[in-house]
Amino acid sequence: MKQLLIATGFLFFCFSSQAQLGGVINNAKKKAEQKVNEKVDDEIDKQVDGDKNDEPAPDQKSSEQQQSGSAGSNSSPKQEEAPLKVYSKYDFVPGNMIVAFEDFSQDAVGDFPMKWNTNASGEVVTIEGKPGHWLMLTQKGYFLPEFIDSFADNFTLEFDMMCDQLVNSWGLTSSIVQLPERNRPEEWQSAPNLFTLNILPGGEGNGSCSYDRRKNNTGEAATSAQISTFKDAGKPVHVALWRQKERMRVYLNEQKVWDVPKAFLPDVKYNSLVYAVQLIDGNNHFLLSNIRLAVGAPDTRSKLITEGKWVTHGILFDVNSANIKPESYGTLKQLADVLKENADVKVKIVGYTDSDGDEAKNLDLSKRRAASVKEALSKEFGIDTNRMETDGKGEADPIDTNKTPEGKANNRRVEFVKL
Repeated sequence: MKQLLIATGFLFFCFSSQAQLGGVINNAKKKAEQKVNEKVDDEIDKQVDGDKNDEPAPDQKSSEQQQSGSAGSNSSPKQEEAPLKVYSKYDFVPGNMIVAFEDFSQDAVGDFPMKWNTNASGEVVTIEGKPGHWLMLTQKGYFLPEFIDSFADNFTLEFDMMCDQLVNSWGLTSSIVQLPERNRPEEWQSAPNLFTLNILPGGEGNGSCSYDRRKNNTGEAATSAQISTFKDAGKPVHVALWRQKERMRVYLNEQKVWDVPKAFLPDVKYNSLVYAVQLIDGNNHFLLSNIRLAVGAPDTRSKLITEGKWVTHGILFDVNSANIKPESYGTLKQLADVLKENADVKVKIVGYTDSDGDEAKNLDLSKRRAASVKEALSKEFGIDTNRMETDGKGEADPIDTNKTPEGKANNRRVEFVKL
């Protein structure tokens, strides 16, 4: 039944219960209206580690603390979705340069984000026990980030996705689209060329992920697979898409779900990212944050060995912490492979932050993050510690502006310098 629904246009019938995870959505605008079920609160408390009173309010945090482009979740090691070793088959490596980044930090809670377009409704919210802002999709329709207007032949697209009810009869689509007219996004479904990823969360083992595509106005049947990624309502799932010319790889957390060799037409200029909800009953919501589009094919070997320096934005850390997020595995492995193949090469690992927050704290954080990278390369990949030095520059030597989300995301980086 699930596959039939997807193949016939992703039309869903909502049979979900009326129970919500009370307290997961901490929308300041509606907080007084929410009724919190005591039993559900107990389940949520299990997901939140430590005393949440120790966390500053999201609006009081610096950009460095809120943005997961370099900082990730504010969880302690106990809250990690998976240890680094679980990602041992994860080969995703982000593009070289971040061209778009959205964490809704510039938007007020309760508002629809100013850089987006929709024919539906949504609002920026905060979530108990998690940093930063999220876009909660409250009505069916499309949601289009207007600041994304082109896709290169080689790009990576990442975002964090969450839902507050694990049911099988409603889902979120994410589409890379060629819109003939960008001022008419409501026509995205009839666009001549598109690649669409459809995610139905479900519970553990009961969800599904499918893709379909249209090339020169000719559609292809949807292809579906069962997924177990969504195990807990209110727990983010990291979605990553990696295009290499015609090819598209799709990852949910550490799992590579799809590797599609002919997903795109090479001569078509795709110009829009469209999120869409086909059916919603008012009690179930999708939430999005930390959307990051990067371009350029990673070239670790050439950059480090030939040019003497490799810069990466693919090593991510917990908020205001030196704890490495597990989705950094692919980037770390790529660097480790180069070092193993060039046994005489030594490197200096240098951490950087953006300019938000206290300068001295940023400097200390950058040094600790560089040290964590050295430790991971040694413990997880067997690189001799004598071949690695570490340093941190904090907010010094920016490679981009610190006045935009994209610029800040580019400045938060790790550099490997050949010695």
